[in-house]
Amino acid sequence: MSMIYHPGTGLNIGDPDMLPVDPAQSPLPGQLRAEAENLILSASGWRKVFADDKEPYAPWVSEPSSEDSLSETVASPKLLLAALMAESFGRFVLEQKPDDAKPAVLLGIDTRPTGPALADVFARVLTGLGIEVRYCFIVAAPEIMAYAGKAAALSPGHPDRAEGFAYISASHNPPGHNGVKFGLHSGGVLSAQEIAPLIAQLKDSIASDDSASHALALIQAADKEALAICYERCSEWKRHCQSAYTLFNHEVITGKKELGEQAVILDELAGACLVNPLGILAELNGSARSVSIDKDFFQGLSVRSEFHNDRPGQFSHRIVPEGISLESCMELLEKAHKNDPSFQLGYVPDCDGDRGNLVFYDKTLGKARILKAQEVFSLSCLAELAGLSGLAPTAPVAVVVNDATSARVERIAGYFGAKVFRAETGEANVVNLAEKLRQEGWIVRILGEGSNGGTITHPSKVRDPLSTLGAMIRLLRGPDTAESPGLFRQWLKVSGQENMYKEDFDLADVIATLPRWISTSVFEPRAALSIRSTDKAALKARYARIFQIELEARKRELEERFGISTWKAMATIGSAEFEVGKDFASSGSGGLRILLLNSRAELKAFLWMRGSGTEAVFRIMVDIEGGKPEDEEYLLSWHSQMVKAADSSV
Repeated sequence: MSMIYHPGTGLNIGDPDMLPVDPAQSPLPGQLRAEAENLILSASGWRKVFADDKEPYAPWVSEPSSEDSLSETVASPKLLLAALMAESFGRFVLEQKPDDAKPAVLLGIDTRPTGPALADVFARVLTGLGIEVRYCFIVAAPEIMAYAGKAAALSPGHPDRAEGFAYISASHNPPGHNGVKFGLHSGGVLSAQEIAPLIAQLKDSIASDDSASHALALIQAADKEALAICYERCSEWKRHCQSAYTLFNHEVITGKKELGEQAVILDELAGACLVNPLGILAELNGSARSVSIDKDFFQGLSVRSEFHNDRPGQFSHRIVPEGISLESCMELLEKAHKNDPSFQLGYVPDCDGDRGNLVFYDKTLGKARILKAQEVFSLSCLAELAGLSGLAPTAPVAVVVNDATSARVERIAGYFGAKVFRAETGEANVVNLAEKLRQEGWIVRILGEGSNGGTITHPSKVRDPLSTLGAMIRLLRGPDTAESPGLFRQWLKVSGQENMYKEDFDLADVIATLPRWISTSVFEPRAALSIRSTDKAALKARYARIFQIELEARKRELEERFGISTWKAMATIGSAEFEVGKDFASSGSGGLRILLLNSRAELKAFLWMRGSGTEAVFRIMVDIEGGKPEDEEYLLSWHSQMVKAADSSV
């Protein structure tokens, strides 16, 4: 046997005969433990820099480092660390399986250069533990999760059943980073409670005196023939994955389980897009969406489309789809719109394809502009709540968001009689809270992390740009008559803006009717602070004292400029939100939101803070009603100064 190549992309999958670690040069346990020191462990993913510090480097950086490396090479200590990560999941799967049958798990990667090397280790370890590995190779996160949800729902003993998935990715982090997300039957990632025993086992394994030799033995345990079959069947499992994702996506977009009901809605949208064309441009930046169902999705709805930078792994700009990463998409959209005015929207996903931030052609400006993450989520909420409103729901309706989502969402939800619930930042926290509310009788159609534009539409358990685009297509091209008003017309009616309706409305017209809030982008450099404090609760306790002094000093200015006269503080830990009074430390390492209120106890703005669970930064933001950019800058500067003062007093 020799290297097996992926037939669709020509990329290396793996060589069953070639051990990734030379047994004669196995690292010492101390080297492995050193590599684990900067490993970030959370429900959102386990991540670190895995790439070697060597060329080639990402072309958009001025001072290259290992986190910007595009090298495919992973050093031996890091590969052994990956082996222990795989073991913790494998043993967890073996404990969870419902019968004595050999369990199967799905394995996938995004398009980072180190993905195949880490997947090779995962496939070897899981196979050696007696688990069948169904390797889908490059696959978008929502795609493998949709397949996992379907496969895990099959009865025990069914030949197509799988117990869960391991997805190798570092989401929006730079290309030299990598990591893994785990999931079981839900079709989403493991919760904080579920991931805790895996983290505990991993830490114990790393601390062991024989950690390096144990990890090497795990890599050597796989049967070569079984490994070869695993690699040769990648295309087969990818086809299954795409099929499951397509069917699941139809259910998500339409909100209907029955295929016949789905077909009616999809046919209506396709017919409307033929009569009144709509064009969407995709700038995929070499992400996992470059080999997903996006083209077929648009064709099925008769949406005109253009695809750019759609070769997997060919990154043309930084991975996080924010700010300057969207400039190329704006330029391409302007060219497309000039040639065909139906092109109104463009999107750019992150590397694993679960985020997709938007740009649109703004006719009021005569050019393309970025849709801010908070705007994207607000528009999705508007569309989904209007869709529910038209169905006259028989149960209370909720929207679930992370703690850094703009309060604009509360305003929108309030018009539709829906209630907003907040969880700590982290996709798993939001998904778990939504599921809890459904069990209590709430209808939760839409949820997500508004601070990064991530829309999760039930029954999905993960954000997905196709869910966002599906909401936009329904908003712009759904059936709309005076007798049967469309989503935009319903929104205008409940918000008292019926005079804003236009027969030929586009997205700019919809945006003009949104409640006015301005928010800090959590991906701006000024929103990510480097701090010395490792004890986040103690940092917040010091911040609380500084805040009290500052509030008194600025009392008159805050009243005159913003109408702010009082406040209260809310903590979010996991899926719970609760008031903490002056005890900011009780929020621990979770989120803290300081609500700034007027004399009638109405929210005017909030200050938010939380240490990142996946990056070594402390994130801050502000959100203000009806504010101007200079108002947001004032509040964020004040907030930042207080955090830095609290940190400097360590």
